[in-house]
Amino acid sequence: MVQAILMMLVLGAILGAGLGVAAKVFHVEPDTRVEFVTSKLPGYNCGGCGYPGCSGFADAMVSGDTDSWKCKPCKADAKAEIIDYLKNTPGPDGKTVTIKG
Repeated sequence: MVQAILMMLVLGAILGAGLGVAAKVFHVEPDTRVEFVTSKLPGYNCGGCGYPGCSGFADAMVSGDTDSWKCKPCKADAKAEIIDYLKNTPGPDGKTVTIKG
């Protein structure tokens, strides 16, 4: 019985170390522009833009999946701020995004 417990402890330690190494090696830096754009959108999550909520639309804008503005409830000043931010702030890959207003 002691041998089985020791074997499970060793196996757990090896697998835990493997997960720790994998977390460091395969770490992906999140794009902070998505958080900024989501915070500036109205937050109604109405789906009128064709995306699943405001965070889905923000992710599509930042990744370049959409090139036109589709959020109807957003106020004009927030819209201009988001478009200017995406045009002037590069992401982790060094690219900026242009959205047609």
